[in-house]
Amino acid sequence: MLNYQQLRSTLIAADISATAENMAALVAGTEQWLQELAAALPASGMALVAVGGFGRRELVAGSDLDLLLLHEPKLASEAAAVADKIWYPIWDAGLKLDHSVRDVAGARALAGNDFKVILGLLDSRVIAGDAALFEKLRSSALTDWRASAPKRLPELFEDVQARRQRVGDIAHLLEPDLKDAYGGLRDITVLRAIAASWITDFDHATIKPAGAKLLEIRDALHRVSGRPSDRLTFHEQAAVAALQGFANDDALLREVSLAGRAIAQASDLAWYRVQRQTVRRGIRRLEPRRDRRPLADGVVEQNGEVVLARDVEPAADPTLFLRVAAAAAQAGLPLAPHTVSRLAAEYRPLPVPWPSHVRNTFVSLLGSGPALLPVWEALDQAGMLTQWLPHWERIRSAPQRNALHQFTVDRHSIETVVQAATLTREVDRPDLLLVGALLHDIGKAQGPGHSEIGEKLIRQIAPTLGFGVRDTEILATLVLHHLLLAEVATTRDLDDPATIKLVADAVGTIETLQLLRQLTEADSKATNEGIWTDWKAKLVDYLVKQVSGLLDGGTISQTESFIKRSGMLDMAPNDIVVAKDASGIVVRICLTDRVGLIAHVAGVWALNRLEVVSAEFETLGGLAYQEWLLRPSFGEHISETELTEALQRGLADAQQIANQVASLHAPRQSRRGFKPAPTRIKVLPNAATNAAVLEVRAHDEPGLLYKLCQQIAAAGFNIVAARISTLGSEVVDAIYIQNADGGMPTQPELEALTLKIQAITD
Repeated sequence: MLNYQQLRSTLIAADISATAENMAALVAGTEQWLQELAAALPASGMALVAVGGFGRRELVAGSDLDLLLLHEPKLASEAAAVADKIWYPIWDAGLKLDHSVRDVAGARALAGNDFKVILGLLDSRVIAGDAALFEKLRSSALTDWRASAPKRLPELFEDVQARRQRVGDIAHLLEPDLKDAYGGLRDITVLRAIAASWITDFDHATIKPAGAKLLEIRDALHRVSGRPSDRLTFHEQAAVAALQGFANDDALLREVSLAGRAIAQASDLAWYRVQRQTVRRGIRRLEPRRDRRPLADGVVEQNGEVVLARDVEPAADPTLFLRVAAAAAQAGLPLAPHTVSRLAAEYRPLPVPWPSHVRNTFVSLLGSGPALLPVWEALDQAGMLTQWLPHWERIRSAPQRNALHQFTVDRHSIETVVQAATLTREVDRPDLLLVGALLHDIGKAQGPGHSEIGEKLIRQIAPTLGFGVRDTEILATLVLHHLLLAEVATTRDLDDPATIKLVADAVGTIETLQLLRQLTEADSKATNEGIWTDWKAKLVDYLVKQVSGLLDGGTISQTESFIKRSGMLDMAPNDIVVAKDASGIVVRICLTDRVGLIAHVAGVWALNRLEVVSAEFETLGGLAYQEWLLRPSFGEHISETELTEALQRGLADAQQIANQVASLHAPRQSRRGFKPAPTRIKVLPNAATNAAVLEVRAHDEPGLLYKLCQQIAAAGFNIVAARISTLGSEVVDAIYIQNADGGMPTQPELEALTLKIQAITD
């Protein structure tokens, strides 16, 4: 008889690296030993079956043996005696045993009520005995599972989500659970169950090596720790890394993270497709949807996934990948894997520096809330992030040796962006807040002083993204001082003038201080639960108030007339000048002023699927001067002649514009539970001497500017000037209004107008 204990001791010695070959030898030796123990089985009517991990031929140092003694109903009494002859030698060998004795009907009944049982049976195989009896169980178990899967998979999904909430994501934890964390070994088992249901499948070629790597590391952990623990703790990481041949424990955690990310991404997509194909109540399958809904230029939704429009050639448009990603995140939809693969295969580098429309698309991607996470992960797996942001590679899956942090550096950065997306209404430049959140820790994993390293890097990165000198300086300040407010607020005397001057000198401007305040909150919330407390928020806000007083911050105001600045004084009434440049379509207009004029023009743009990137308006001597920067949202680019004719038609029939714009609908925003922050409307006191200034911050949507200006006109006010900005998907507008007689609106009038705007924009 095989000396199994000696074989096992040799193969799981603490100083032997865990390899696939060693694990295969352990499985083979265990099978041979069990076959010898199963010599007492009768010639037919009984079988010894491996289930679970052993059924998958996955045995590591601390694994249990999962065994089922299957028997015909008539052999129930005999099976108990046979089981004792097999189980007791296993226990005597000091092994943990998860065992059961069932007939086919009993095993099927138990599987119908217990996910652990059905998942184990789906991975089962016969070790010894009646193979035909085993095949009867296996085929019936598969048939039962496929029949019940539309009902049971949603229940399994809830179980997976509860585990994910409890344990976390393996890819981003600093002490990951290799088995139970989301993206771990248990989720590969779940993926196999989904595939066995025939509802959808997953990429086996990607998942197989990821699972093999986690299994080897789990084996090494059991050897090092001497116990069947699956949590890779800090004090065991160095020893596991050494046993597995990694350069250090950081390299080990990176490998775990990369494997977990691949598994999690496959799981996310599989579960999304399951939910598309099943109905929680009614237990029926849905017919595939074949409609294609436009999302952006060259981008459509089909069957609940984001794909390319027909006849689109990715190689001809280097900005397409970024546009696809932003459209998917804003719509809360996954990227179709074949679309990602095709875009990656045909990828061409973005122009450097990035044109403004490319940068705005990137900011729109960042501002999509939690829907950013799966899209960003798909981009990362496709290798796009390091194409766009080469320095990202240094923080990708990089662990943090800081007890406060719960995530790897890159995931913490993305969590900070998600938190910042809820704070964009608080700043004048949401684009700088979101990009600053993304890159605030870009200097980590490159030595001590990550803030200083990050500042130097951001001065290289920001210009490539198309930011000018002033914006680059602001971003550099945010990165250099992203810890400043929290540290000073909690450690210094906030009434000491020296403290206030220290912070004021560091930030320089009220705009930077405003951005730093929101970045501080986003960074804290993304670090760990409980870091951003009411107490800390009050201290930071008090510090910001003190520093603001010293900096004597101002408000949005008109300085030099944009008419003079843009050279439009020479334009005659009814002049329309259209030109195209790298930023988009520039339209300059001079028209006789009238109530609702800006709304009508904005309605023309909305109906022709033109996005307003920025605009400035001013009235002078009864003439309305308007300068618009537009960009097609999708579809064919409109010519200068077509645009001029569309504008002239629209101005001639304002009622038709109103009717058509009313039928516009914003794209469906499923966003997986994320809802953009409410529209914020503020009346800025003392911002202008002869007009009231409304500051409007909102999430962009088709026809938004039309609805806003139409509401102002309907309330009887004139828009005498405005500055319109769309930064990513966030609108920041300053609108100067007067009464019909040219006077200043009263406070009650402004309050009533604010409520009406709020009602039509939320």
